[in-house]
Amino acid sequence: MSFETSPEKDRLFSRLTTIPGISPMPSVGDWILIRVDNPSDLARKINRRIEPGTMKVPRGVDGAVRIRVGEPRENERLFQTLREVTQIQRGLS
Repeated sequence: MSFETSPEKDRLFSRLTTIPGISPMPSVGDWILIRVDNPSDLARKINRRIEPGTMKVPRGVDGAVRIRVGEPRENERLFQTLREVTQIQRGLS
């Protein structure tokens, strides 16, 4: 199995590691799998704020969501929104 990545995916992956409670995992394609608490709730909140389908809860993988890697501007918006939502969930807003 190949884990080839694009520079943009590498950049987003690296940035995701800076968000407390988010644990990105090596993934294939244009998605990144991340371990999180309350994946269904997080996916619903992110998709409501950004674009439906940006974040999905994969079947058979407990405690995780998949996020779609997009263009740099889209990824920046995703990163900022994800950071904000996870801060709210942790009571740090």
